Amino acid sequence: MNNRFLKISLVLTITFVISSCKKEVFVPSDVLSGTATHSNGFDPNYDIVFDNSKVNRIDIVFTADEWSDMQADLATKTSGGGGPGGTFSSENPEYFPADIYCNDLVWKNVGVRYKGNSSLRARSGKLPLRFDFDEFEDQFPEITNQRFYGFKELSMSSNYNDASLMREKSACDLFRDFGVPAVSSAFYEVYIDAGNGPEYFGVYTMLEVIPDTYLKDGFGSKTGNCYKPENDGASFATSGFNLEDFEAKTNEETTDKSDIQEMYDYLHASTRTSDRAQWKKDLESVFDVDGFLRYLAVNNTIQNWDTYGRMTHNYYLYHDPADGLIKWIIWDNNEAFQDGKMGGSLSFSMSEVGTDWPLINFIIADEGYLSTYKSYVKSFIETSFETNRMATIYSNQESLLSESANTERTGFSYVNGRFSSAVSTMKSHNVTRVAAAKSYVQ
Repeated sequence: MNNRFLKISLVLTITFVISSCKKEVFVPSDVLSGTATHSNGFDPNYDIVFDNSKVNRIDIVFTADEWSDMQADLATKTSGGGGPGGTFSSENPEYFPADIYCNDLVWKNVGVRYKGNSSLRARSGKLPLRFDFDEFEDQFPEITNQRFYGFKELSMSSNYNDASLMREKSACDLFRDFGVPAVSSAFYEVYIDAGNGPEYFGVYTMLEVIPDTYLKDGFGSKTGNCYKPENDGASFATSGFNLEDFEAKTNEETTDKSDIQEMYDYLHASTRTSDRAQWKKDLESVFDVDGFLRYLAVNNTIQNWDTYGRMTHNYYLYHDPADGLIKWIIWDNNEAFQDGKMGGSLSFSMSEVGTDWPLINFIIADEGYLSTYKSYVKSFIETSFETNRMATIYSNQESLLSESANTERTGFSYVNGRFSSAVSTMKSHNVTRVAAAKSYVQ
């Protein structure tokens, strides 16, 4: 048993932060039980955790043994045991305990694991992370129901393959601003101490986790069924559809997935061709079609290719008890704002999308739905994605991120001296996409 597993009963713990060379006072999490910073039963503090006025900082401290075991576990989850660069298995990496320091406080024995898909296979030391603040409460009863300012889980995007560091956050902000369900986000400098002092791992984007806090924040309730679709079934096509590909993220023990089956049945009903009005009425009785059209308008304008229409992942579904409709929630936007891979981002018309993607193909074939979609494209470029507005946002984020971006280390960065030029590319992309959208909706 190593030293990290010995409970230290101190009222105050004095530590020295090597990177800043100043003495700071940290209060252990067991002392802070019952407080809004560490305990359950308090509302999530979005103002602190997702403070967008600065680049926040978080320190993750492992023992040397735990860090080594975490890397070994990652290697077992890739083909040939080769670690980053291999083929990632369907099994998530394991959680390992670490202490997390932020805002002069410490959270003990937090579960930390690697997460992701292509971003986790990157040949880089900067890999995405997931936190679960009470993952190890059985081993450490003093952290039972431990929370980070009201959050049990948080996700850390590594800003994979993004020299601007802005794609993930900018997409989340744009979706939210235009009324499309998307999580809150904020920039963080991440430092990891693996036994030899803190090392800078670069700028990450912190994201709230959808089943943890977003459902309550976005919909006012998390009692409805929430699903994370993956694999063939997630396309909703007749070929390969099965309910096993809709993983329940809430009500795991009771969900029978009949709501997903009903949505599928209405989508593929024969009335689509024999009685269009009835087909629309039935589909709209279970699925938020209007919200989906709003999502498509944003997604296609910003060119977010790694999602439905190209890939069978990166979205959640929530059966909202407020109105009984299944809502579309976007997730994982680091590949947005570019032409893309795997066939590239969808065109505005989406004419290239076949029946393998019926949620697009069937819905957009209706003249009424198509007209609504076009109106949302027009509204989006005139409001949330308006060029002067975006130029200001990008410039402000450039000022905010410049020092943190340009001090990322070789081997732990996707910036590599290209930060300013990447920001310019983001601005140019906006101008180009607004022009293309105007041409489409004329």
